[in-house]
Amino acid sequence: MRPVLFETGASGHARPSVATRGILTTPVAAARDLADARARTLELIAHLAPDDLERALDPLMSPLVWDLAHIAAYEELWIGHRVGALELLHPDRAAMYDAFETPRAVRGDLPLLDTAGALTYLAEVRERSDAVLERPLSAEDAGLVELVLRHELQHTETMRQAMSLGGLLPPGEPPVPVAGAAPRWDDAWVSIPRGRVAVGAGPGGFAYDNERPRHERELPAFSVARRPVTNASWLRFAEGGGYVRREWWSDEGWAWKEEYDITHHSGVAAAPPRAPVCHVSWFEADAFARSRGARLPTEHEWEKASASNQLDVTGHVWEWTCSAFTGYPGFTAYPYREYSEVFFGSEYRVLRGGSWATHPRVAALTFRNWDLPQRRQLFAGLRLARDPEVV
Repeated sequence: MRPVLFETGASGHARPSVATRGILTTPVAAARDLADARARTLELIAHLAPDDLERALDPLMSPLVWDLAHIAAYEELWIGHRVGALELLHPDRAAMYDAFETPRAVRGDLPLLDTAGALTYLAEVRERSDAVLERPLSAEDAGLVELVLRHELQHTETMRQAMSLGGLLPPGEPPVPVAGAAPRWDDAWVSIPRGRVAVGAGPGGFAYDNERPRHERELPAFSVARRPVTNASWLRFAEGGGYVRREWWSDEGWAWKEEYDITHHSGVAAAPPRAPVCHVSWFEADAFARSRGARLPTEHEWEKASASNQLDVTGHVWEWTCSAFTGYPGFTAYPYREYSEVFFGSEYRVLRGGSWATHPRVAALTFRNWDLPQRRQLFAGLRLARDPEVV
């Protein structure tokens, strides 16, 4: 059995690197935090009927019941099987709930576990995990438990993406930003001087392989918007010809827009005008930036500016960068290429920050999310950047 039970892309799941030392240093802490994450997962779906959990809410997304069983399969592999050296409860489910063996496009057509079966599977796996966690954890085992914990937290965001597309988010989600928090959201700029900056995760603590190794980069001077682009600004862009002005679009972005007849952003007009615009593709974000005589920041510019504590990082939307998803100098895949390396190249774009649906445990300064430039299902927006000569 090939142990690749994880989802990448929209939430950037990956195994921690060789240098990882887990945060969960005791079995008691591990069991407590795993239980808290599970309670959040079950609370998220408590208002849904089995029919809603078992159907595909959108062609792009998995049925929610697949995500539930996938969470169980992932935990069973890494805690029960790898940490506890136990045989798998259901070896036949390995491929069914493997994100690579079973891509999203086919999951809605498979004989998946029903809601009761998925919930039973979650409970069975957790009972075995709790038994494994009755003994002391090595540093390596603690890292694997932390991996499982964050995997579940990330999947609840993925599930919220599907629920948002299907109009099934729980009451009160997404939260509405406080009105009047600022006169405007995207009218101020921060100047960042030229200089060297250390980017990426250091050798201690938990991080994914694509966040390491920490290294220095020389960055030229640039300016970055203090706040993300708002719904009000996006509406002005759309009403000002944003979806018909060819000169604002890249060749790839225009081809995508024409092929899929993308003529507007359906959710902007009814959204709070001062809130960051959400569900924006990279192609749209790039076109908006061009329309303003600006650009998207590189991911390293984003990290440097965010570390300076001069930006309003609202946590409401992921922020597209202009950076392709590649490995850092000296990158080492761990434990094998499928965790990050197979996604490296020009096809995927990096997002930074975190959204209202991202758990704080996941949304680290160095965390690298990634997805295809045409994707709109993410809770993603943008922040503008400029070179000094155009400020």
